[in-house]
Amino acid sequence: MSEGDIRARARRVVRAAEAIDPALRSLISLNPRLVEDAEALAARLERGGLPAAAGLAVSLKDNIDTAGWTTTMGSAFFRDHVPAKDAVVVERLKRAGALIVGKANLHEFAFGGTTQNPHHGLGRNPWNTDAIPGGSSGGSGASVAAGLCDVSLGTDTGGSIRIPAALNGVAGLRPTHGAVPNTGCFPVSDAHDTIGPLARTVARVADVHEVIAGHDAGDPCCVDRPVTSWAREFARGVEGLRIGVPARWCFAGLEPEVERLVREAVEDMLRLGVHVRDVTLPGAEDTQRYLMPMVHADAAAHHAERLANAPGAFGADVLERLRHGERVDSRGYAESMRFKERWLRTLDGTFSEVDVLLMPTCPVTAPLHADAARMLETTRELSRFTYAWAMAGTPALSVPCGFSVDGLPAGIQLVAPRWHDARVLALGAHYQQATTHHLRRPKWVEDRLARLDAEETA
Repeated sequence: MSEGDIRARARRVVRAAEAIDPALRSLISLNPRLVEDAEALAARLERGGLPAAAGLAVSLKDNIDTAGWTTTMGSAFFRDHVPAKDAVVVERLKRAGALIVGKANLHEFAFGGTTQNPHHGLGRNPWNTDAIPGGSSGGSGASVAAGLCDVSLGTDTGGSIRIPAALNGVAGLRPTHGAVPNTGCFPVSDAHDTIGPLARTVARVADVHEVIAGHDAGDPCCVDRPVTSWAREFARGVEGLRIGVPARWCFAGLEPEVERLVREAVEDMLRLGVHVRDVTLPGAEDTQRYLMPMVHADAAAHHAERLANAPGAFGADVLERLRHGERVDSRGYAESMRFKERWLRTLDGTFSEVDVLLMPTCPVTAPLHADAARMLETTRELSRFTYAWAMAGTPALSVPCGFSVDGLPAGIQLVAPRWHDARVLALGAHYQQATTHHLRRPKWVEDRLARLDAEETA
């Protein structure tokens, strides 16, 4: 990307946000220094050298700190909060030449799956603005799907990157827990939180993952381990890869259109030369039931002072969920820990027989806003297949696998053992080479962007 392109891109982001985002509420704020940052990046490129992410327009979920620019956590408590430092992942993106364009809307405090945010606007899905974008990184998924940015960083505790990726028709990676530092990101549950990228293509997700991954001593959960090259894994090809499909668990109670699309994706995978077999995952159906109390309790502990002093400042749905966390006792937490140990042993056995697991990301396409009013039930349904991998700390990638008859996207989830992020990224990229689902864009968005381009050249 040339210096002139960088400057033009900054201007276009602002105009696109003004034209498209009022219908979506995917962004809480635009970078107040966007033009200055674009000028500085252009000058840097003029001096020579092309950084890894040069010119990529990136939105950040608004629980990731940005120096000198509000980071609200999607809440009323932090509406005017301005951090003094960038989060580590933001520092790495900037160093790599990315242009930070906006802060993405989210479920309040990243603690819900609908992004129906009472403080910063109800997030909407670009494929049907009467539907939710998922969450908690709903604004991240929607801003990528609507072409307001190339990449967004979201966070995932129980499914909050993968759910909006699936519902918005983009790719999203929950990295191995500990691969990406959370330093400068507001926590939900430190033992399960991770930052990860969303983009239209798996290749771009993979490239950005390699920019942000790597050890940081400021995060006690971050592991000092080299980042494996996804491109090298991609070059090896996927022929002969062993894919397990836990059909008994993952095809139970699916929306018929989602089941159709996932089964078609399995056929597409077979054409790539992989081997597919049915696997059983004893306990998979219980992972959500055991992990949710741990996450709720951890979140309630983080918010103890706010819950004691100003409970009315929380949205009603988040407050209800936090109150659940306050009621989790030590015995229940210990039972969840013992279950987690058994689950990890189960996966050790499973991954000795297969290389990757494949299942739906979500059992349904995007629910309508009216259906999402009961946030706890909606979140529980959307995250039915995502909590298992948050509990295990494994890499899990959501990849678009097609559209329902109603025009709503669905996603498949690819899961590998810990530290094999490159394996799911390579497989996802090969799948996208053989399919076209990720190339579609909402018609009304295409029309408005084309109009902007025409005005720009007029």
